Amino acid sequence: MSKAAEIDIASVSKVYGTTTAVHAISLKIPAGSYCCFLGPSGCGKTSTLRMIAGHESITSGDIRLGNMVVTDFPPAKRGTAMMFQSYALFPHLDLIDNVAFSLKMKGVDKDVRRAKALDMLKLMQMEAYATRRPAQLSGGQQQRVALARALITDPEALLLDEPLSALDPFLKIRMRAELKKLQKTLGITFVHVTHSQEEAMALADIIVIMNDGRIEQAAAPRQVFERPATAFVARFMGDHNVLSGRVASSDNGVLTMAVLEGQSFSVRGSGRQVGEAIDIGIRTDRVRLQEASEKTLGFNGIVSNIEYRGASVKITVIGAGSDDFTVIASDGDYFAKPVSVGDAVSLSWAKEDAVLLGRVSA
Repeated sequence: MSKAAEIDIASVSKVYGTTTAVHAISLKIPAGSYCCFLGPSGCGKTSTLRMIAGHESITSGDIRLGNMVVTDFPPAKRGTAMMFQSYALFPHLDLIDNVAFSLKMKGVDKDVRRAKALDMLKLMQMEAYATRRPAQLSGGQQQRVALARALITDPEALLLDEPLSALDPFLKIRMRAELKKLQKTLGITFVHVTHSQEEAMALADIIVIMNDGRIEQAAAPRQVFERPATAFVARFMGDHNVLSGRVASSDNGVLTMAVLEGQSFSVRGSGRQVGEAIDIGIRTDRVRLQEASEKTLGFNGIVSNIEYRGASVKITVIGAGSDDFTVIASDGDYFAKPVSVGDAVSLSWAKEDAVLLGRVSA
């Protein structure tokens, strides 16, 4: 059983020339956890992973693995192993020699390293293919070999750079389950970079959402889903609508926000000044669709798009300053009272389903 290590990222920045890719981020990744870095292309997540691995130098700040500062250590001395997006297998070597390669570089005896490589292939259920070469394997099989090669060094943390991006949708789902099972079996810290919200939600104990080189939120998947910290998180995760306006009043822990179109909305919260710009988030699956004549807690709008998704229907509405306010209705609810593009509708939600969103300081 490998030992797990806490990863402590302390005020770490990465600057390329005049461009700051990562802005003094700080984060503690608990030992033995599955952590997913999530965000759009260019947000700094891969640069952060490569700095943890030692494949990218740190401009300022420190990275600690367990109780050791590894900021200036080369990759091989850090106690981490990295699995690259391309898998980077050697085409001329069989699977045993591919997996054993790092031990060969360390001068481990041939019989010892080959025996350990075969053990790792057994862990990945790939021992039957031990004498094959990478070109004779499917994408999913190549991924297992790359994982075996990364894990043979008994790392304290395994770093994964978009490991599922090259796989077809069905295999992605299967390999997700295998990665989670492997992490629980080994008990080591996994740090996984992805741009897929679904992947991060399915795998992670902690999701770190990055945008423009900063951490917008680092929390458990359920907290990210139910209480997004910022408007960016709410929009990026796709499960909250965002309405923007200014504080009209503050009374007894309830803020009233006015939007440019004239409507006002209540949200629980305090510490904001009258006239201050604020954002609120409303869960897409908690919005109710009603006829425009009915009394509503939300606003009236116009249906701009409808997508049938099997168990649910996604209805997009224009109104209250939003071009893409979304309602996720069950198929039963929708077809009991269907609407069409161009229809005027009323939307409503309960006060407890609105979340006051924060802002990330520059």
